[in-house]
Amino acid sequence: MESTRVLKEEHGGVKNMLGILDKVSGRLESGQPVPPEDLDRILEFLKVFVDRCHHAKEEEFLFPALVRAGVPGEGGPIAVMLSEHEKGREYIRVMADAAAGAGRGDHGAAKRFVLHARGYAELLHSHIWKEDEVLFPMADETLDEATDRGLVEEFEKVEEERVGHGRHERFHQLMEELAKSYG
Repeated sequence: MESTRVLKEEHGGVKNMLGILDKVSGRLESGQPVPPEDLDRILEFLKVFVDRCHHAKEEEFLFPALVRAGVPGEGGPIAVMLSEHEKGREYIRVMADAAAGAGRGDHGAAKRFVLHARGYAELLHSHIWKEDEVLFPMADETLDEATDRGLVEEFEKVEEERVGHGRHERFHQLMEELAKSYG
């Protein structure tokens, strides 16, 4: 199905950024400086691309479509995914608070950033695996083609209305720039 293909493709970008986040965390752990603007740009990607775009597509469109098709919304895989989205948001909040201090060289803030960045990455790697290997195949078998087309249309609206025209492509550019810096 096209809708789950789109989400899996986005997972690829998320995993790329998690790799960059790991390298940035390694630098911070070893006391090396990381430009504050790099931390800000990574956090913007996590807040906008991962949460406002990707998670919104799942929470507002895919998950409700699955519930309408008979997949339990509570106590099953959808509930787990929603809970993990919330945990991810909390990690991002703490990382954002710590980033300002880490960018100024505050080693305690840098340690907090690294601890939560590593927790976030671990959560998301596991989360992505569950979606790619369990939830999305379930969606592919459960949803019909008309629902899939409707989901893709809604996904495109999220891109345009909430993220902004061309911003998805700029996030991919950002990943390329950061990968060069932290490769």
